[in-house]
Amino acid sequence: MERKDVLVPEADLARQRDFQENIRRMFEGRQAHPRACVDTFGCQQNVADGQKLMGMLQACGFTLTDEPKEADLVILNTCAIREHAEDRVFGNLGILTHTKKEDPEQVIALCGCMAQEARVVKRIRESYRHVDLVFGPQALWKFPELLWQVYETHGRVFSVADEHGTIAEGIPVVREKGVKAWVSIMYGCNNFCSYCIVPYVRGRERSRDPQAVLAEVRALVEAGYKDITLLGQNVNSYGNDLDTGYHFPDLLADIDQIPGEYLIRFMSSHPKDATRHLFDVMAASRHIARQLHLPVQSGNDRVLHEMNRRYTRQQYLDLVDYAKRVMPGLVLTSDIIIGFPGETEAEAMDTVSLVEEVGFDALFTFIYSPRPGTKAAAMPDPVSREEKQKWFDKLLEVQNAISAKLHAAYVGKTQRVLVDGESGDADYPLTARTEGNRLVRLKGDKALMGQFIDVTITGSNTWALYGEAV
Repeated sequence: MERKDVLVPEADLARQRDFQENIRRMFEGRQAHPRACVDTFGCQQNVADGQKLMGMLQACGFTLTDEPKEADLVILNTCAIREHAEDRVFGNLGILTHTKKEDPEQVIALCGCMAQEARVVKRIRESYRHVDLVFGPQALWKFPELLWQVYETHGRVFSVADEHGTIAEGIPVVREKGVKAWVSIMYGCNNFCSYCIVPYVRGRERSRDPQAVLAEVRALVEAGYKDITLLGQNVNSYGNDLDTGYHFPDLLADIDQIPGEYLIRFMSSHPKDATRHLFDVMAASRHIARQLHLPVQSGNDRVLHEMNRRYTRQQYLDLVDYAKRVMPGLVLTSDIIIGFPGETEAEAMDTVSLVEEVGFDALFTFIYSPRPGTKAAAMPDPVSREEKQKWFDKLLEVQNAISAKLHAAYVGKTQRVLVDGESGDADYPLTARTEGNRLVRLKGDKALMGQFIDVTITGSNTWALYGEAV
């Protein structure tokens, strides 16, 4: 793609602002006070997309609610990464038939990754006729225009063409209150891991201009956000499409120069593109957290090849070894899939042995879920779900023991944490995060919310630490 084809022209963005104003005036003319509910499923990128939807909705005159029954407009912002996520969405769409019957004027929309899958769109067209608007991730920037079409035509609107994807700057955003914020630095994916649907629904990789990213992070720091996560399907590919020689480590180094008290995190980081230079930049920084989420997926070379991951077990171990060497105390997490088509018990146990060798602080673990349209979905898969569950349970047993041991080593030590929320636990009413993103349940006053403080770790379990403010 040519870079000029990726950036949405300002004239097109101005056109969307006109549609926002049209919708606002329409409701004002009716003396109506419309409410909208945005229900987001899936990853942090979806969360960031949901915040843009809420920003555009407010610009259209909507107030926001968490209750679909109260809403004039309900948007399901969907995830297609696993079958369970899709099942939940279809279940929620079924429930919305009742709210639509109670209020026939209610508009129901489905967007996100599921909306870009042809089989899902066909099912929505035929079986969920109460859904008024369907649009994929590539059409998010023109949501005001699509919504206006629904109101103008009183018909169903679908914007699900197989588009290459764009970058639209300046879309309004409604962020969560608190200290955390998400910043998308790029969109799309070029990797085509054989189990993953994301490249088919989010298009090719495209990087935001570095100055736009820097300006957004600077504004967030000035607004008081203290825990900022940079997002991309593979942040290590950032800049490849810019053709300027400016890449992800350069962006991190420039962000680190922004003055203020804050932490920078990032995800996801693909091992095939992770470099020693990246880890050196992290080690030399003041603001980049000593935390690395580096998905390995499998510890067996044959399975990694079938997954199209493009690295070997040893290459992954070498990366981890270097990262730990230049960043002592690095908190390392990963993703793992058990039961990939054709995987044997011995190959699954290779993954377990890698987990033991690396000593991850925590894992995000999954039993393989076939995604129609991916290469892996067509592979022979003779092993039963029950057998895969046994392998999965062994993995969890090993990882839980490692996590419990690593967490126990924090007890008695002082950690700098960011107090970020309330727990609902009377004994430990606050939640906080270490630089390594470990959860700390904390004794202390609500006045500490939003502050970096020192805490003494007094206890631990597999999933959390417990502490008291120093």
